[in-house]
Amino acid sequence: MNVVILQPSYIPWRGYFDQICRADVFVFYDDVQYDKRGWRNRNQIKTLSGKQWLTIPVYSHGAQTKNISINQIPIAWDSPWNETHCKALLHSYHKTPFFSRYLPLLETFYQRRDEFLADFTIDFTIALTHELGNTQTRFLRSSEIAGIDGQKTDRLIQILQAVGATHYISGPSASEYIEKEKFDGAGITFEYMEYNYPEYPQLYPPFDPYVSILDLLFMTGPEAPNYIFKGDHV
Repeated sequence: MNVVILQPSYIPWRGYFDQICRADVFVFYDDVQYDKRGWRNRNQIKTLSGKQWLTIPVYSHGAQTKNISINQIPIAWDSPWNETHCKALLHSYHKTPFFSRYLPLLETFYQRRDEFLADFTIDFTIALTHELGNTQTRFLRSSEIAGIDGQKTDRLIQILQAVGATHYISGPSASEYIEKEKFDGAGITFEYMEYNYPEYPQLYPPFDPYVSILDLLFMTGPEAPNYIFKGDHV
C-alpha cells in the first residue's frame, strides 16, 4: 500500500496533488511544528505584474510559535483576508477559460470562518483533489493516529506502520534528513518523487510551473489531470 505523509499547505502546486494521487493513503502531517515561513499558510498566483503571494494571517508571533503544531495555529480574523484573496483571484483570473467553473468552490471556502488554519487548508486541498478527478485516495491526519511518539524518521515509520504502509513516497527535499536505512529495517520500500510536468497554457509569460494549482485549473479545467498525472494515475 502506497502512503504519502505531507504537511498541509494552502492551495498547493500541482506536485502536491501528484503525490496525493499516487497514494492509497495520504496523511496530512498536522501535528509537527509549524514553520513560519513555509507553505502552510501561503502560496503564489500569477498576475499581470508578476507573481503575488496570498497569505492567510495567523497568530504565530515570536516565542508563541515554538513547539506549536500546525493543527493548533489559529487564523487571525482581524482583517477580511478571505475577501482579499477571493478578489485577487477574480482580478487575475476572471478572463481565464474555466474561472467560472471553479468560482462556486472558491466562494464556498472563502465564506468559511475556520478557527484553525489546518482545518481550512486540509478541507480545501481535499476538495481540489476531487476536482482533479481523484476520489480514491483516503485521507488521514497524523494527529488522529494514536500511539505516535517518535522523532524525525522514526516518527514517519511509526505512522506508516500504523496505517499499514508497504511503500513510502517522499518529496525529494526530504533527502537531506531522512534516514533511508530505517525504512529497509521496517520492511517498507521507499522512493523519491520526480517532478517532471509539461507546460500548459498560462497567462502572463514567462511560464512558471510552481504557482498554485488554481492556476492550472482556471486555465485547463477538466484537462488539468493531463498536465499532472499523464493519464497513468487517475
